[in-house]
Amino acid sequence: MFPPSYITLSKSAFRTNLAFVQERLGTARLCSVVKGNAYGHGIEPFVQLAMENGVDYFGVYSADEAYVLLNAGVGKPDVFIMGLVDDEALDWAVEQGVECCIHNVSRLERAIRTAERTGRKARVHIEVETGMHRTGFEVKVLKNVFDRLLEKMDHIEPIGLFTHFAGAESLVNDDRVREQIAHFDVARNQVERSGILFEYHHQACSAGVMNYPGTIGNMARVGIMQYGFWSNSETWFRYSGMHGDAEDPLRRLISWNSQVMAVTDVKAGQFIGYGTSCEAQTDMRVAVVPVGYAHGFDRGLSNFGAVLIRGQRARITGIVNMNAISVDVTGIAGAAAGDPVVLIGEQGDQRISVSSFSEMSEQLNYEMLTRLPRDIPRVITD
Repeated sequence: MFPPSYITLSKSAFRTNLAFVQERLGTARLCSVVKGNAYGHGIEPFVQLAMENGVDYFGVYSADEAYVLLNAGVGKPDVFIMGLVDDEALDWAVEQGVECCIHNVSRLERAIRTAERTGRKARVHIEVETGMHRTGFEVKVLKNVFDRLLEKMDHIEPIGLFTHFAGAESLVNDDRVREQIAHFDVARNQVERSGILFEYHHQACSAGVMNYPGTIGNMARVGIMQYGFWSNSETWFRYSGMHGDAEDPLRRLISWNSQVMAVTDVKAGQFIGYGTSCEAQTDMRVAVVPVGYAHGFDRGLSNFGAVLIRGQRARITGIVNMNAISVDVTGIAGAAAGDPVVLIGEQGDQRISVSSFSEMSEQLNYEMLTRLPRDIPRVITD
């Protein structure tokens, strides 16, 4: 009821990003990827926001995420489990009409058995192994898979044929990705010869949409870009150079906020916090903020990171604790208990972006976002 910090999600930023994504997709359907607790934004609030803006198809990684989504009270969107859905979870998904990734024979056979038992068609996406070397059917065995599907069409609804790119965000992987595209084309040709009609053939993720637009097809799985982030800086530079845009068209949805818990005076020569990593070189004023590594604030930011207070940057002083950080407010006039603190976001004309936060802590954007604890409240704002 009284959280030490909270996260806000901007409606206007999402609408900007959604328009940008949809312009690139054209008539292709958007599958909004919300795995990893919607990349740290929170599945329930993000899906609510997305559905209010016309998005009705979501991709998750595992059955537990699908369960959370379907029980969030946000309506009945289409849901695609892209990864883990085995045994009883697969039975549940078939019974609920949730779309499932099928990447091996045992999962296919269980889906068929469940469909026969329940009278509900299994809604399946067949994954093709094209070079990621993780999961999926190799192209050489697809004929057997398609023959089995044809035998059981009374119990199977073939929703999609798909693959995952192994690094579409970077030109260093270009040869590998293009080889994957060629393998997927072979798989599509086999589908045409088999007579099976899949609703979607999909390859493109956020990086694929931007760097290999020819792979968009009639559906794309877009994750990080809808939250306002590029897959990596290289993808942004490629887009910017091609279109001559100096200003980033994407807007970050997320802002992470707290408040000052206490302010204390520290004399020169005294140590701040645990241990002796930070000794005051002059008389200082230090503010305590009730957020620490238990809340996703990386310990690697000790004596290095910063927050915003009264529109100014306040440097972390001492070790990041489990539940608190100390910051230097010596030069911030009037800093006091109760002052708003921005951990990620904007205050005045200052900004701490997820990218800068991540770079300071040597984390990827994806990693930093998905490590934000689920119990931090997420609030939708204008």
